[in-house]
Amino acid sequence: MQKIDTFYDARTFTLTYVVWDDETRDAVIIDPVLDYEPAASRIWTESAEEVLDFVRKNELDVKLILETHAHADHLSGAAWLKKHLPGVPTAIGRRITEVQAMFKNIFDLPEDFSTDGSQFEMLLEDGQTVDVGSLSFKVIFTPGHTPACASYLFGDALFTGDALFMPDMGTGRCDFPGGSATDMYHAIHERLYALPDNTQVYVGHDYQPGGRDLEYVAPLSAHKQNNVMLRADTSEREFVEKREARDATLAAPKLLFQSVQVNVDAGRLPKPEANEIRYLKLPINVFRPEEGGDLSIDAV
Repeated sequence: MQKIDTFYDARTFTLTYVVWDDETRDAVIIDPVLDYEPAASRIWTESAEEVLDFVRKNELDVKLILETHAHADHLSGAAWLKKHLPGVPTAIGRRITEVQAMFKNIFDLPEDFSTDGSQFEMLLEDGQTVDVGSLSFKVIFTPGHTPACASYLFGDALFTGDALFMPDMGTGRCDFPGGSATDMYHAIHERLYALPDNTQVYVGHDYQPGGRDLEYVAPLSAHKQNNVMLRADTSEREFVEKREARDATLAAPKLLFQSVQVNVDAGRLPKPEANEIRYLKLPINVFRPEEGGDLSIDAV
């Protein structure tokens, strides 16, 4: 029988899932977290260790690590987990190549940084059914938050990453490079909402609006009836206008730059420099005068 265990990182509001078969012990890990504190640029492994301890305690045979997309709010724990789970591949949607190409330019990544997705052992196709031991899931591309977002359907359990959040939160934002509220509307409205109403939606984040307790799963029917951003009867125009208006009020995720440059490399940290220290790049964004800013930063 398929079982699902959940791990919550309160620092980044991220849900990691372990899907496993309680007879064969075959397992898949979805969206693991590597802990990072930006002020000191300190990395540690508490969240990933919790998942690894669970795997070992239950004698699970991890067959695959799945990423729903290149996250912009936390560093992936996939590379660290793979050191302790030898031979386990990491998989992501094939459109990760588009995200890699965009951010290679933004971060001026090394010339030898590949944008063909080869950092991931498996690039998944839209509509593909993947068998991993006794487990099986279907890949459903759900672009909008990023071009490379994918949702994964294990039986009646749907893992949506940053596409759908809990009904009282709505959907993921669409204002990152390559994001599109129009794409998100069609992905959710035409693809996810076409699934059976009793499909259980497991979300990638829960920000606990109003201070409510943690929630991470709801039937698809609840989304179609009550999702605050996108119900089944919401028009494309209504959603796009509401989503774009909301996005215009949001600050950038505090780990945006650190996360993306690690996650497009499948969770690997940058290579050490000559002094044996690793460095993350942070682009400086200067406002133009017409936006109320000042370009004379070199004079400071």
